[in-house]
Amino acid sequence: MWFVFALGSAVFAALTSILAKIGIQGVNSTLATAIRTVVVLVMSWGMVFLTGTQGGVGDISRHSWLFLILSGLATGASWLCYYHALQIGAASKVVPVDKLSVVITLALAFVILKEPFTAKNLVGCALITAGTLFMVL
Repeated sequence: MWFVFALGSAVFAALTSILAKIGIQGVNSTLATAIRTVVVLVMSWGMVFLTGTQGGVGDISRHSWLFLILSGLATGASWLCYYHALQIGAASKVVPVDKLSVVITLALAFVILKEPFTAKNLVGCALITAGTLFMVL
């Protein structure tokens, strides 16, 4: 089931890139990011209330709060960079570079989370990096 949701994420991320590139024309990228963030906020809280999980907010530990807040800050920084890159660059170039996050995530998961990094991971990272360079150069 995780694969279905991951694939859905990929499809929606692709739509996000195209819709953002069209919508950002003539709009300040920071303002566009703020508008997008409000939509995400409303949609996310709508899902929380729709599923009845709002009662779980009080059960979140301080540790989880800290890392959820840090994740939110990283997301905001990512979106600000991404929208500005989309505004001034071609989507066909920006999106592949953005997807280098896969390689960076694997490296960070190895270093910070102590997840295994196998030869298969190394080859995959090399292929993603080479593919990205091939598409943007």
